[in-house]
Amino acid sequence: ETSDNKAQRRFNMLLSKGFIQLKNRLNNKNTIYIHKNSGIPLMGTNYFGLIDRGTNLIEIKPITSCNLGCIYCSVDEGPLSRRVVDFVVEKDYLIEELKNLVDYKQEDNIDAHINAQGEPSLYANMVDLVADIAKIPQVKCISIDTNGTLLNKQLIDDLADAGLTRINLSLNALDQEIADKMAGFPYNLKKVMALAEYIPKKMDLIIVPVWLPGYNDNELVKLAKFAQEVGAGKNCPPIGIQNFLPYRFGRNPVKPLAMDVFYKELLDLEQKNGIKLINKEYMFKIKKCKELPKPFKKGDIVKAELVCPGRLNKEMLAVSNNRLISVPNCYKSQ
Repeated sequence: ETSDNKAQRRFNMLLSKGFIQLKNRLNNKNTIYIHKNSGIPLMGTNYFGLIDRGTNLIEIKPITSCNLGCIYCSVDEGPLSRRVVDFVVEKDYLIEELKNLVDYKQEDNIDAHINAQGEPSLYANMVDLVADIAKIPQVKCISIDTNGTLLNKQLIDDLADAGLTRINLSLNALDQEIADKMAGFPYNLKKVMALAEYIPKKMDLIIVPVWLPGYNDNELVKLAKFAQEVGAGKNCPPIGIQNFLPYRFGRNPVKPLAMDVFYKELLDLEQKNGIKLINKEYMFKIKKCKELPKPFKKGDIVKAELVCPGRLNKEMLAVSNNRLISVPNCYKSQ
């Protein structure tokens, strides 16, 4: 017997309370829900939303947080992370803004890459997100970065049916002790290896270990052979070894190799073992195309509205010209 207006007001109150009290179940951190009516744009931050680097590759970041705590993590993610808040983005808002960006680029070969600050498979609407991305005519490839530990055969089937074309599997070692050490937590190696054998039956697979000197030096060739054995690399290289790079706000357990040393060491391993480890010539068909205009330039004085906390201590995110701006060392709240 409640009127529509009264019911709507009550419902909105419950929603607002839920948004304010939203918590991440992995780490109990405050979590901010970014939706169409939040007043928070999806461009301007690396934390969430969309990343446009002036190419046909668009990065999609629907969530922050991770179930592992890799000792080399560039963004200090995981249950023991020092990040102060997490974010989760409404699926329909992501799709709407992605369509707008794709239309602006006027490019018929878009590569949509789901690349979260953390583990993307934590996103509850991942299958629906992939399915909606696949409906965009200009999108020809949909890929996802994952540590693999939260996948299962049913989810892989569902993602393949939705339109996912490639999984970039972050597998750093075939030795259990090394895998655990690099993950910072117990790593379900047997499960991930079994899934790596299953994935190529449904979509493309590339194994993308991070070479952490002193940890998995002797694992790289084994990983390359494993990638070939399971049938990875139908339309891409079977393996893509990444050089560890230090980041100011990441975890940096070792000194990095200079890029020329990195490639020289890999070339030596190639020649000794007769297996390809370097795939610089393959760039996933990335090409330059229209980039959204940058509304600011160095030296500008910008009036912006604080809208929510950032992920770093004493950081706020502000909005101006439909872009997010990170404001470090900010002691004010919105």
